[in-house]
Amino acid sequence: MTSPAGDGIPTTARLLITRTSARDIQNRQIFASLDGQSIGDLLFSETLDREIAPGPHRLRVHNTLFWKTLHFDAVPGETVHFEVVNYAGRGFLNLVLLIGAAPLFLAVERKDTGDHGEKGRRDMGQGRGTGSG
Repeated sequence: MTSPAGDGIPTTARLLITRTSARDIQNRQIFASLDGQSIGDLLFSETLDREIAPGPHRLRVHNTLFWKTLHFDAVPGETVHFEVVNYAGRGFLNLVLLIGAAPLFLAVERKDTGDHGEKGRRDMGQGRGTGSG
């Protein structure tokens, strides 16, 4: 979305969440919420893409066992991209063989899209997601 004046200046940002990593075990859903509101869930190879307001946000993702919370700032015109991954830990196959199940760990990584909105490259370090479990 651009400003009402029609000058081409963006007034929104985009949030892109992908689940396409080769590390992903390709099993189970990953659920996502933004600022306390559910925005969907991802199976392997799926993407969530939505327009968001500029400013500070809180992204929470979980696979029902592990939770990650990331805080980031979005600037107008920026695409904020996160890659989520369900991955197996050490001894995964041993646990599956022994009890028929094993925990899948969760990783979230912010990707640099090269699209830093109207603030440009000088603010690249700001708004990086910081995870906590």
